Amino acid sequence: MELKNLIELALEAKDRSTYTPYSHFRVGAAVEMEDGSVYTGGNIEIASYSPTNCAERTAIFKAVSEGKREIKKIVITGDAKNTFPCGVCRQVIREFSENPMIVVANSVDDYKVYTLEELLPHSFGPEYLKRGNDV
Repeated sequence: MELKNLIELALEAKDRSTYTPYSHFRVGAAVEMEDGSVYTGGNIEIASYSPTNCAERTAIFKAVSEGKREIKKIVITGDAKNTFPCGVCRQVIREFSENPMIVVANSVDDYKVYTLEELLPHSFGPEYLKRGNDV
């Protein structure tokens, strides 16, 4: 999918992210999987905060629940300029790709592209848990 289309989907997901009654801070994400399928998600807040789910994880978990396992690109957009994924979301992205394109977008014309190594250097992934594997 064209990057601008993926950014538009993330912006739409942010606009639909309406259950943010505590922070009033909306985030949207769109994830393209290796097979070209696309999933979107918004953040969902819970009063006790801990069970709150970020937009990135919402989109990724939707994809994983449908049997997809490899992220190609992910776009994150929020109510603040340059809304980056939190540490937990960075680790979830890492679980499902070692080298995805990560895009932090404010609009279809204002965005930055990052590698996972830039956002999560020296990351820990599933390959570390395989017995007998020298990583």
